[in-house]
Amino acid sequence: MARELKGERLKKELARLEAMKAYEKEYEDYTLICGIDEAGRGPLAGPVTAGAVILPKDCQILYLNDSKKLSEKRREELFLEIKEKAVSWCVGTASPARIDEINILQATYEAMREAIWGLSAVPEILLNDAVQIPKVEIPQVSIIKGDAKSVSIAAASILAKVTRDHMMAEYDEIYPGYGFAKHKGYGTAAHIQALKELGPCPIHRRSFIKNFVAEEEKQAAVMKMQRLPFFKVKGCGFWKRISAAAKGRLT
Repeated sequence: MARELKGERLKKELARLEAMKAYEKEYEDYTLICGIDEAGRGPLAGPVTAGAVILPKDCQILYLNDSKKLSEKRREELFLEIKEKAVSWCVGTASPARIDEINILQATYEAMREAIWGLSAVPEILLNDAVQIPKVEIPQVSIIKGDAKSVSIAAASILAKVTRDHMMAEYDEIYPGYGFAKHKGYGTAAHIQALKELGPCPIHRRSFIKNFVAEEEKQAAVMKMQRLPFFKVKGCGFWKRISAAAKGRLT
């Protein structure tokens, strides 16, 4: 990783990271502070994922920031470093079928709970990006735009984003023609055009694509979705309805 920061550039980066530890310092009486964030609420296809991560109090990860502000290359590098340095981490998911069943907000909460419950250490407090998660008894702090204000939430956002990107790259191989590896399921012009030409595949969210496909095509997609298998990922809960090919590259 290109991390050869020196002089004023290093000083500036350390000052930025120090500012992003304000919430962690505010709750420094807690030993196990867990950041929570999601990725993939808006796409037309694929799961929603949620990251949960507990970082050591003395953890220093240069360039840590909101995942949306980072290049793909930088996210991939930080993804590995976060997993290496974290006290505990986990990523939860909710499948497209689950999103259609209970709506995207409730599915996001479900993925967040799965991530929390999959941690090897029990958090003492949760720092969440702009939400209060139902059915969780751990104290929670909701922080608007928290992924740019808290190192813990920023780390969670990277885990969620990169994990989901990996899943969509695998789905691109399974369902070619839609461009999932490029747009990650978001509603780009190219994706919508492919959806109209090819019809939906099993990972399209039928509740999100109703303006683009006929009802009978949506029903066929639901039937295909129900045939996708489940796999368990070591140390991190369950991936829901994902291929055998995808399993090997997500751990």
